[in-house]
Amino acid sequence: RWWGGHVNLNAEEIQFIVDELFIGNNLAAGRIQTSDGTAIDLRNISSPIVVFCSKGDNITPPQQALGWIVDLYQNVDEIRSYGQTIVYTIHETIGHLGIFVSGGVAKKEHGEFSSNIDLIDTLPPGLYEAVFEAKTGDTVNPDLATGNWVMRCQERSLDDIRALGGNDAADERRFATAARVSDINLALYRTFAQPMVRALVNSPLAAWMHQLHPVRLPFEIFSDANPVIVPVGNMAEKVRENRRPVAADNPFIDMQETISRQIVAGLNAWRDMTEALAERTFLAVYGLPVLQAAVGIDPAGTRPLRKASKHPLHHELLQNRIAELKSRIPVGGLREAGIRALLYVGLARGTVDERGFEALRRIRRTHGDMPLPEFKALVREQFLMLMVDTEAALAALPSMLPPEAETRRKVFDLIKQVLSARGEFFGEENERLGRIAQAFGLDEASPGVRSLTVVPAARAS
Repeated sequence: RWWGGHVNLNAEEIQFIVDELFIGNNLAAGRIQTSDGTAIDLRNISSPIVVFCSKGDNITPPQQALGWIVDLYQNVDEIRSYGQTIVYTIHETIGHLGIFVSGGVAKKEHGEFSSNIDLIDTLPPGLYEAVFEAKTGDTVNPDLATGNWVMRCQERSLDDIRALGGNDAADERRFATAARVSDINLALYRTFAQPMVRALVNSPLAAWMHQLHPVRLPFEIFSDANPVIVPVGNMAEKVRENRRPVAADNPFIDMQETISRQIVAGLNAWRDMTEALAERTFLAVYGLPVLQAAVGIDPAGTRPLRKASKHPLHHELLQNRIAELKSRIPVGGLREAGIRALLYVGLARGTVDERGFEALRRIRRTHGDMPLPEFKALVREQFLMLMVDTEAALAALPSMLPPEAETRRKVFDLIKQVLSARGEFFGEENERLGRIAQAFGLDEASPGVRSLTVVPAARAS
């Protein structure tokens, strides 16, 4: 009845996890349904999705942690059509458990994500990789970034995800074969073995098996629940009180380090050997054409066996949304025009820097009273308008601006200040900025950004 590891799950729960997630991998394909028949589709998630993975993770490597994106979408435009924002970051070395418990990771990646959650929430729909750069003496405007790192979100495409590796058609056939074999084994177990197990195992016996589980029993033996272990706590406290550092040349220190290195090397070698053996066995067994054919998998098939279906209603809703955005392109005033112009120039970089966002946030607090949720919605809407029809969105700018040249100049200077938070302009950025200057009715050769006072570095919004 119970799965007796670290977590207690009943038979239905663990069977669901194994069948739908571990073996079937049905979440990315949209094949999982709730008890009322509602299909769980990851494309319906409206909040930003943050994925943290590592090249040093041998359990869930980056190509596996990010593979669901390729399963769900054909390109980044399709991600945008669902209004989704996906941000991922790839650590170079940390292991599977270290992602969750490492102190270094907590200070860097977790800390940066936490302090920049508003930036992530404001990002226009799309696919981004979060990159962290250490602050140095050459860092521009370091006061606009918290901590010792500068976070920037770089635009990525699905080709960047595919370049990490992932499964080919042969791998997909192997996994599909494993899923079919698992279904057959489950049916055989439920038909022939499960009735006997239920007849032989009663509740008291199940409770004893639960308590004696090898994953749980050692913790019970060495806990205070065992009266034999209680004195160990007192002895440990005395050792702490009388602990003394030993000399660096103490032979036991060298012995300790040598044994520790040998243990680590032995465990790593055992891990590599067992994982290589498991991989070769899986590839050999489930790659057999005769086994694949026996369970109904075409050994020569190349069609994707696990692809999320496309709902025709989404296309209709998307067309309606596009028509709505086009109709609203000329709507708005100075605020909408300023955000649209800022996004247009910023898109040339293909990256969003936390320093620019912090500068924009301070300006928003100083020169406006728009609540942050409304500001986020405004940014997304103006971005989508630029995606739908860039030329029309730019052509509408003059009609959205006030006639006062000084007001237009102030907004233009604010745009340049935000964009210059991460450094100077180059190439296409200058060209786009010149086009915005023309739309604002300003002389491109006019003086640069004037000094504007912003609120000091308060991070609260």
